[in-house]
Amino acid sequence: MDDPNLVARAEVASPPRKAGEREERVWPAGRLEAMPIRKLPDAPPSIHLLGPTVFLVALGVGMGEAYMWPRLVLLFGPDIRWLFLIGVTLQAVVMLEMARYAMATGESIFFGAARVFKPIMWFFFVVAMAVYIWPGHLSAGAAALERITGIPWAVSACVGLVLVGVLFSLAKVIYNLLENLLSILIGVLVVSTAVVAAMVGTWQDLVTTVTGMFQFGYLPAEAMSATWFPVIVGSIAFAGPSGMQQMWYTLHLRDSGAGMGAHIPKVRGLRHAGEEEEMPSRGFMFDTSDPAEMAKWKGWRRWVTFDALLLFWGITMLVTVSFTVLAQAANRESPDVKALIEAGEREAALNGMSDAFASAGGPVLGAVFLGFIALIGLNATLGLFDSFSRGQADMAYHFVRGAKRFGMSHLYAGFLWGVITFGIVILLWGPADGPGAILDVLAFLSTFAMGAYCVVLLLVNNRMLPKPIRPRLVTNVIIGLGAVFYLGMLFYSLVRFGVVVD
Repeated sequence: MDDPNLVARAEVASPPRKAGEREERVWPAGRLEAMPIRKLPDAPPSIHLLGPTVFLVALGVGMGEAYMWPRLVLLFGPDIRWLFLIGVTLQAVVMLEMARYAMATGESIFFGAARVFKPIMWFFFVVAMAVYIWPGHLSAGAAALERITGIPWAVSACVGLVLVGVLFSLAKVIYNLLENLLSILIGVLVVSTAVVAAMVGTWQDLVTTVTGMFQFGYLPAEAMSATWFPVIVGSIAFAGPSGMQQMWYTLHLRDSGAGMGAHIPKVRGLRHAGEEEEMPSRGFMFDTSDPAEMAKWKGWRRWVTFDALLLFWGITMLVTVSFTVLAQAANRESPDVKALIEAGEREAALNGMSDAFASAGGPVLGAVFLGFIALIGLNATLGLFDSFSRGQADMAYHFVRGAKRFGMSHLYAGFLWGVITFGIVILLWGPADGPGAILDVLAFLSTFAMGAYCVVLLLVNNRMLPKPIRPRLVTNVIIGLGAVFYLGMLFYSLVRFGVVVD
């Protein structure tokens, strides 16, 4: 039986047709163009190894897990990790809800926000420009590389930025290149850190790491200071992919052909822009009143749930367990590291963990650890700069008058090289005091974006989707609590301490 909402609204939203011609059925959502009804592709097997979640894993296994949280463990002990558990678990739920809209429509969450109210989408356009032009991940990785090679961190970071731009500009299909490249990098990082953590850590380190995740409410007095509370807030945002990275995930789902994204062309690199297919002006919807279509939808939900629970939550947790064990080993090898961090030596945490590596296998192994950090910085930058450019290009293409004549690939390249140019300027002449400071600024600003996108998720999924595929009450409550959690911590810091970042 046809969905009455689809049919009744189609009479209003569809253009008039000739006599005898079958009227196209659509799903109208908001005040933008209605979505034509198309067939939902068959879902792939639920259990898989690669997919669009590799982008979130690549961004999640970043400086939060390798630098910011080990630094907090060195300062406050492993019991502080209960905040990490809350952060990464909340993000797994957010990931599922971002995927709900993207797979059902083939549209990004930014397009969904515009369907609710266009200024909401423009808000995120501006936030992305304010937050993600800061090259925090790459600069922190470059600082680790400086210890190995002696090359000034600003120089290697600038070279890395240019290499990222060249790599993406030459790629034929950017998604395919990134999926393969990031999968290799993640595999190397996960296995290597687990092996080295087993070498330098003890069983007691592992026990305190695991039990620390369940010490709910633990907050020592020092953690509530104006110096460290903003850093803790930013670190919670960096428990997994931070800021708008979850929103950009909807674009990676679309490019991977997940759900209704199969009906949308892929973004190409600048060199192959001439091969680009024309982007549709809106997404598509499937018939939610058709049992066969709903069965396929449930298959897609099982597919993305596997990603969220095992690949995203599981791998992110495994890596942070490894780095927490390393942080505790570093505390034994370098007892003065806590005092150095408290005195403002932001990179002391990295140096301490490098010494812990060296204790297991000599200076060479210590250099290997710093190489891991440099690799993580590059890995995160690949994902971030692609995602930023992809998101800004998507919004500009659909909602900036005249932008379509440039094509999606050219818009993508413009934003990519724009953020690279700004990053080089900041690295060479910017106001931030070193790579650690840049990373702290990026982390805290991300918290605001995360609280805002939780609100947007509630509006988009509950107003723009047909009732049979809207989220359940429990899910809405969790996302609502996420908004309160992120925004509440941020505004508490502003009111209580009068600071954003110290």
